[in-house]
Amino acid sequence: MIGYGRGLLTIALGQAAAALGQPFHLPTPNQAIFEAGKEAGYFTPTIGRTWPSGTFGCVRSEGWQMHEGIDIKCTQRDARGEPIDPVSAAADGTIAYINAKAWLSNYGNYIVMQHQVDGLTVYTLYAHLRAIASGLSVGQARKSGEIIATMGRTTNTRQGISRERAHLHFEICLLANPNFSAWYKKNLVDQRNDHGRWNGQNLIGIDPWKLFLGQHEDKAKRQPFSLRQFISGQPVLCRVLVKSPNLQWAKRHPNLVDSMKPPKAIAGYEISLDPNGVPVRSFPRDASAFSGNKLLKLLQVDPEVYKQFPCRKLVFKKGQQWVLTAKGINHLKLLAH
Repeated sequence: MIGYGRGLLTIALGQAAAALGQPFHLPTPNQAIFEAGKEAGYFTPTIGRTWPSGTFGCVRSEGWQMHEGIDIKCTQRDARGEPIDPVSAAADGTIAYINAKAWLSNYGNYIVMQHQVDGLTVYTLYAHLRAIASGLSVGQARKSGEIIATMGRTTNTRQGISRERAHLHFEICLLANPNFSAWYKKNLVDQRNDHGRWNGQNLIGIDPWKLFLGQHEDKAKRQPFSLRQFISGQPVLCRVLVKSPNLQWAKRHPNLVDSMKPPKAIAGYEISLDPNGVPVRSFPRDASAFSGNKLLKLLQVDPEVYKQFPCRKLVFKKGQQWVLTAKGINHLKLLAH
């Protein structure tokens, strides 16, 4: 779909971005994201909506449905009007998962890559692909900018994706639980899981648009971009106590855990969740922070953050008191065990 020379140029641009302290680069040729007022040329909206519905966050169903990635508009089409934009690795990494059976997911054909960035293991997801690069397989290393697929419009949803709305759905995520398959089987017994740990429910997204703009601004200031600082700087929806001394999330993400240890043995953690449920900061706590056998305790909710981002439905105001929803409790259990 793309010439060898252009492929080398794309790789070179990706490597140059990494050298400038920008761990992620745009996964398609579309660059309009960096042009003020040109957002409509970058984001593909849902039917009958404007471009913000193609961005990350509570942007669907009047603000009550989460969109965990961004929908990137195509810039190149073939004679039949089908998209032919190359899709490239957004950072150096390895291929973690390939779904080449479009009917098995509303992502259609999709790829997940694993990356090591700023001491964190992070994942990128590329969905609705028309074609996966020839010979691509799980475990292969790919450099930033190296082509892995062709943009498309595959999905298993009833309404499908029209030719006009063809786009790349792109996510930057953290893995909720490496033992997701076992957790899913135990907690969601009546639902199928065709993708193991690479089920979209196990990938907690952070905002790619905000991240790309942050990198762009840091580049202009001639300073390196820090993924850890970006994540820990996200707005906090709520703070929760989790009584689990061996919290698996904290063990896997020590760079997102406060380095100050409590005076006594760790009995659990205080977790600050962003509006999408990412534990942006965690603090170890000793037994004095917990009472009884209660495993979860909601400490605080920021009503202004909730008002702006209500769609994940992790908490709810019952009368004058904020409580964790069943969805919020399940999410915390997924992070803990």
